[in-house]
Amino acid sequence: MCNCTYPCSRKGLCCECIAHHHKKGELPACYFPEDAEKTYNRSIEYYIEISKN
Repeated sequence: MCNCTYPCSRKGLCCECIAHHHKKGELPACYFPEDAEKTYNRSIEYYIEISKN
């Protein structure tokens, strides 16, 4: 199930979502816990930062 709270046309379409974020050098929402996902920060740097905790 897609946990993304951002309104977009790729919601629930995993392959399209992953391809979209990959092109932007980001990770999709499903990599992030709920509180971090709501920031809409999909950067790899942010993922590494929150994963350290």
